Amino acid sequence: MFHITAAQIRLGATPGTKMEALAQVGQLLVDSGCVDAGYIASMNRREAVANTYLGKGIAIPHGVPEDRGLVKQTGLAVLQVPAGVAWNASESAKFIVGIAAASDEHIDALRRLTRVLGDDALVASLISTTDPAYVIAVLTDERPPTAPLDPAPLAQAPDDAGFTMIIREPVGFHVRPASLFVESAQRFQSAISVTYNGQSADAKSLISLLQLGVPSGALIRVVAQGPDAAEAHATLESVLYQAFVAPAAALSAETATAALNWAPRTASATFSGVSASPGLASGPIRQYDRQTIVVTDQPSEPMREGARFDAALHAAQAELDTIYDEVKTHLGSDKAAIFRAHAAFLSDMGIIQQTVSRIFAGHSAAWSWQEVIAERVRQIETLDDPVLAGRAVDLSDVGQRVLRHLTGAKGQPDLTGSTPTILVATDLTPSDTAALDPALLLGLCTAHGGPTSHTAIIARSMGIPALVGMGDAILAIAEGSQAILDGFAGALYLDPAPADIQEAQRLQAELRQQRDIAYSSRFVAAQTADGHHIEVGANINRASAAAEAVEVGAEGVGLMRTEFLFLERTSAPSEDEQFVAYRDMARALGGRPLTIRTLDIGGDKEILYLNLPKEDNAFLGIRGIRLCLARPDLFLPQLRAIYRASSYGAIRIMFPMIATLQELRQAKRIAEQVQRELHAGPVPLGIMVEIPSAAMMAEEFAEEADFFSIGTNDLTQYALAMDRLHPQLAKQSDALHPAVLRLVERVAQAANQAGKPVGVCGNLASDPLGARILAGMRVSELSMTIPSIPTMKALLRGHTLAEMEELARKAVRCRTVEEVRALA
Repeated sequence: MFHITAAQIRLGATPGTKMEALAQVGQLLVDSGCVDAGYIASMNRREAVANTYLGKGIAIPHGVPEDRGLVKQTGLAVLQVPAGVAWNASESAKFIVGIAAASDEHIDALRRLTRVLGDDALVASLISTTDPAYVIAVLTDERPPTAPLDPAPLAQAPDDAGFTMIIREPVGFHVRPASLFVESAQRFQSAISVTYNGQSADAKSLISLLQLGVPSGALIRVVAQGPDAAEAHATLESVLYQAFVAPAAALSAETATAALNWAPRTASATFSGVSASPGLASGPIRQYDRQTIVVTDQPSEPMREGARFDAALHAAQAELDTIYDEVKTHLGSDKAAIFRAHAAFLSDMGIIQQTVSRIFAGHSAAWSWQEVIAERVRQIETLDDPVLAGRAVDLSDVGQRVLRHLTGAKGQPDLTGSTPTILVATDLTPSDTAALDPALLLGLCTAHGGPTSHTAIIARSMGIPALVGMGDAILAIAEGSQAILDGFAGALYLDPAPADIQEAQRLQAELRQQRDIAYSSRFVAAQTADGHHIEVGANINRASAAAEAVEVGAEGVGLMRTEFLFLERTSAPSEDEQFVAYRDMARALGGRPLTIRTLDIGGDKEILYLNLPKEDNAFLGIRGIRLCLARPDLFLPQLRAIYRASSYGAIRIMFPMIATLQELRQAKRIAEQVQRELHAGPVPLGIMVEIPSAAMMAEEFAEEADFFSIGTNDLTQYALAMDRLHPQLAKQSDALHPAVLRLVERVAQAANQAGKPVGVCGNLASDPLGARILAGMRVSELSMTIPSIPTMKALLRGHTLAEMEELARKAVRCRTVEEVRALA
């Protein structure tokens, strides 16, 4: 229940501006112990991105979602301004209700306010009263509206007209779905009514509709009468279904569990790998043997060889331009960007100079290019960072493209053939994946590569089940063999029985159907069946991905990886360049939170312009916040760019790889100094919890950090001392290990006790079992890859917080990963 006393009501106020009004009503919330002082700034940020004017002189200012941690207890504050204060261009607020809520406890008060709006006399009395007790009575007492709810009763409709539906939202027919319903109803000429409990409302009036006060579980009837009534019935029934029924029919735990735990009864052989893209596929095997061009040194006159080399570079550049345009059209600019990086290799002066030097030393252009590329590939392959080591495939791909033009070699054989198959290959280059036809690709298996490779990224973007790192044994599978690829379990089953294939196809169909349902309700909040809200955000690395995240229902960005702004270039991005990228993301998110992680890069990454020394163990060396603190020339421009962009949205700054309190304090001092220099507003400063020392000292960090985001990928490999991409150890480096879960639980408990938000942005957040365990630990935000968002929101809506809390309690008491996974 919300909290309001006479001390939270100020009558006869005379603020000169909207900002002054917000400061006064916010101070009432602060003085009454409902919020921390920073909540006033949060209310101002909300006004910058949303209109809180309700109507008839009433406004309801409140903070932005990511500042829920500033709320100490749910409460209201009232600022009465009889003369009015300009709220928006054409609206004057006279009765301002400030809301502090960390959950949905304030919904009852909002329902009463919408009923007040239906009674002009009551609105006038609130604006003119001198008695705080009267205000409290109106906001807290269940009083029937004095005006009739039926504004203009329709003529008697036939008994079978319209449709009925049960509202299955825990907080009833509230503002968000009601607004969508009204917007849809207003498109029709027909008069439309909504009836509940014997009372009717105009479906085209938000105030009238909310006055019905439709609770969870209520049966409503919708009737349209007019020239387009049939179309109105069909459309509005679909709108209500997506808002209230599809969420209830969310991704079932039974189907998800069945898919995760399924295995065929018979198989002649089973091959294990690392899951790069989840899902099931069944069909014949197609082996793809990529032809590698190898040349011998047959030089001619150096000037002639130099001309041939120049022509080959230009021809390769033209091909890459064409491929970029094609991939951008089919998969988006972020997926096509890899071919811009390939083009950068063609203009790399170091590579060109070394090749030309060999040519003029008496070697052929083809041999010289091959030698230079091979040397660079070997250097990159030795890097500790798997993402950067994976770039060796990219460079090798570019090398082969130029060699084809130098030697006149034919192109690669057709990848996917003419019938749908499961493709098996040693590995695939970006050029290979650009040529894939999704209509003919059931699944993908590679002997080499990892889950962060370009192949894996493309497979996930296409929604194609994929396994990587399976070993060379899969290359001996006979062409045409029947197989089932299980992207959940990381297994390829050879020669399954017909009954097993039918069962796999049945599970595939169910998963497809539930994905469709999840996508149709992607904008519905991830609110559990018992009313607990969990924010679901996106992990992104490019500005263009922010709009894509919003389109699939992301409630914000939980992790923006800024290091990708520093890669694939010859100099660090300028402050202005970074500012534009961060600003564009904030704008695209439309007020949703944007968590920007400062540069997370180190000696393991081949970025020549940074002149970073090679480290024997880069994962334990100068990386993340350590590098930022050591290199103010990188850190300060980035912080300045972020603070400049913060006026365009709800931006948060997150420091990576924090191990000690001293690191956090030093980073905060630098950030706050930048804020003062720019005269910028405050920005929440949080940390990535990915080192065990930070998890073990979570209580102390919670006193000084504004929020936590747990990076379960690195936390797992640091806690278990296992490289999660190691060919032999990858399957053991599991974030569901009880030791990792206990660290996560410790962090979540510390954050919740301190009233600080805590999120998870590692792969565990998009694991169906892991997400439920995390929600049960009271993690407030799950951030994941964009394609996972609709399904995860639907999954969470299909459970109660109570059952997920019990699941979490059982998980942390387990002794092995197998015991945890058995809980699914």
